[in-house]
Amino acid sequence: MRPEPSSLQALIDDALARTPPGCCVWVALSGGLDSCLLLTLAADACRRHPRPLRALHVHHGLQVAADAFERHCRWLASRLGVPLDVVHVSVDPAAGRGLEGEARAARYAAFARRVREGETLWLAQHRDDQAETFLLAALRGAGPRGLAAMPEARRLEPGRDGARLSRPLLGVSRSTLEVEAGRRGLAWVEDPSNAEEGPDRNFLRHRVLPLLAGRWPRAGEGLARSAALAGEAEGLLEELAAEDLARLGGDPGRLPVADLLALSAPRRRLLVRHCLERLGLPRPPARRLAALLDQLAASRDAAVRVAWPGAEARVWRARLHLMAPPCPLAPAWRADWDGQAPLATPLGRLGVRLVSRAGGPVSLRLTPRRGGERLRLAGRGRRDLKRLLQEWGVPPWERDRLLVAWHGDRVVAVGRPDGWLACAEGWEAP
Repeated sequence: MRPEPSSLQALIDDALARTPPGCCVWVALSGGLDSCLLLTLAADACRRHPRPLRALHVHHGLQVAADAFERHCRWLASRLGVPLDVVHVSVDPAAGRGLEGEARAARYAAFARRVREGETLWLAQHRDDQAETFLLAALRGAGPRGLAAMPEARRLEPGRDGARLSRPLLGVSRSTLEVEAGRRGLAWVEDPSNAEEGPDRNFLRHRVLPLLAGRWPRAGEGLARSAALAGEAEGLLEELAAEDLARLGGDPGRLPVADLLALSAPRRRLLVRHCLERLGLPRPPARRLAALLDQLAASRDAAVRVAWPGAEARVWRARLHLMAPPCPLAPAWRADWDGQAPLATPLGRLGVRLVSRAGGPVSLRLTPRRGGERLRLAGRGRRDLKRLLQEWGVPPWERDRLLVAWHGDRVVAVGRPDGWLACAEGWEAP
């Protein structure tokens, strides 16, 4: 006999109603109790309120039981009539983030490849997971963002529009999920690694949280509540940073140094972190961020450059530039081009054209900037390209990332794959 609707089922029905109409809902299915129950509840909801539903299993290949997880996921998805995608990923424990961190990165990369814009991915984390995450963040000395632990909903890829991630069970305790799974006669597989007390999260789960609950029965609920309040505080801080950014010109990649220094030190740190988030760049470690802001305050005319994995900051013309590490064109790179057809370059696909006003087909050569080039501009005559780049305000680190178009031995254009900065007299970009 099918179980009667429960409060958990109503919770999932409400979560479904908050997803974009007609768009697919995905459930990340590991094979454990939490995700198996979430998929079961989602399948019930989507039968009563028709909506495309798919399950996604990521096979990490990290333990012998991984194949058993996949088999169970296939069995459950088939039993529920839900299409299942299985993605095999490779995890390198020595890559720098540790085994758990690399597995998480590989898993989220797989999610991002499958879930499309407008669609929603549901994860099955619950209140006890939230309490563990809060404690781990507190033990690392995290601020409001870390203490906020896992948000109930966010973009799947932070800083980018598109697919959404949601955790509809985040306010529900593990014990409640166990009762519901038992009521439904649900089958699942246990991950053997969850019984090990070596990993920090498992140590908290098996040793610390039961001890806290023995003294404070509602400890898990209280910790999750603190995480929610930290998330609320983080949201207010983001609003403040957005207001500061608008006041400083609105460009997260270029901040006026004088205005930035006029803010208090905490607001400077907050604004830089906010801008990096907007740009989709990783945040620097606390010491690296402090070093950057100390250098800004020490000398506004200094050539400041501070780098960290995946991003860097530079000061030029009294502005702080935040960016991904620029990679100059290889000096030996060359490409022949007819001025019309799209062309792949190391800087991206060339999507602009270049024609001679004299008409007819042309034979062009694209190269990196080598130094000493001159460009004949209409009404200005021949000008040294180096001086022109200074005049146009092209930052020094971008000057080695420009495409120079040659017709024979003459420079006829200079620019980037998305557009020419200038065309020589007698040439144009239609």
